[in-house]
Parts: sequence; C-alpha cells; structure tokens
Amino acid sequence: MAEHLGGTAPIQTAAPKTATVQPLLLSHGTLLCRNLANTRRFYERFLGLQVVRHAKPAMMVRLHSGLYIVCVCIGENVPNQHVLTHWGLNVATRAEVDAAHAAALAEQTTHGIRKIQSVRERHGAYGFYLQDLDFNWWEIQHEERTINHFFNGGDRFGDDVQATESADGHE
Repeated sequence: MAEHLGGTAPIQTAAPKTATVQPLLLSHGTLLCRNLANTRRFYERFLGLQVVRHAKPAMMVRLHSGLYIVCVCIGENVPNQHVLTHWGLNVATRAEVDAAHAAALAEQTTHGIRKIQSVRERHGAYGFYLQDLDFNWWEIQHEERTINHFFNGGDRFGDDVQATESADGHE
C-alpha cells in the first residue's frame, strides 16, 4: 500500500514483513500541558493547528494528516523538555520562517512562549526552535527536501551510536 505525500516516489505505508508489530499507520503522539484553554489558544492562533476537545482532560491536535497529537492536561507539574524532543512544522518559504520568528518575538508574552532561538540554517533546513508555555519545543522550518528524499535515500550511517545534547548535533 502506498500513497504520494509531497514527493515524486510513493512511500511505503506498511511495516516490513519481518516486523513483530504490523501497524497500519503511525497514528499519534502525546504532549503534556498545564492549562487546556491557554494551550489551545497557542496551538490554534499561533501555530495554526486544528484542535478538538475529545476528553475532559485532553484534546487532539492535527494538521493536514491522520497523524495527531493528544495533549493531556496534568496541571502545574509539566516537566521541562529538551530541545531535541520537539515537534516540527514546515512552512512554504524562508520568508514565512522569518515572519513566524518575528511574530513569536512580538507575541511571546501573549502566548507565554518561554524561549525563542535565532533563525539559522541547520540540518539542511532554514528555521528556528521555540519553547511553548508548557515547556514543549516546536521547530518552524522551511526545507526544500521532502520526507521521501530521506526515506528513498536509505540509511546514511551504520549502527554505531553518536550521542548529542544539542540541536546542532543532528546535522
């Protein structure tokens, strides 16, 4: 089973036959938040995401796909996150990255944005990271390559592990 998502070649949507689990799709991930109303406002008004409240302590977040994030409210005990545990949002142009960065600086207090890193070229993309009111990190970037570029190209490195503690390390 395959479909086209922004690339020239179809992407495989089935797990390898040798895998123990045979999933149909990668469906969701989870984020934590302190206050659903404030977080929803940030997700909808700043990040432009679609949000639906599906449970008393949680809401679902998505953008143009079947992959969604469940945002669960746990109150003030939300842990701080490392920049490498971020969610990425791609925009159409470098100018849109610059505009988003300017908006983040201008609306930092309004949305409770904790940190905003500078815009720069990193791992083949032009973008920046910001940490939201719930300590979650978001990368807003413009990248010419599609996801198919990476998967169609196959592994670039062997099985040896290289540790990093910074976003610069995942070049």
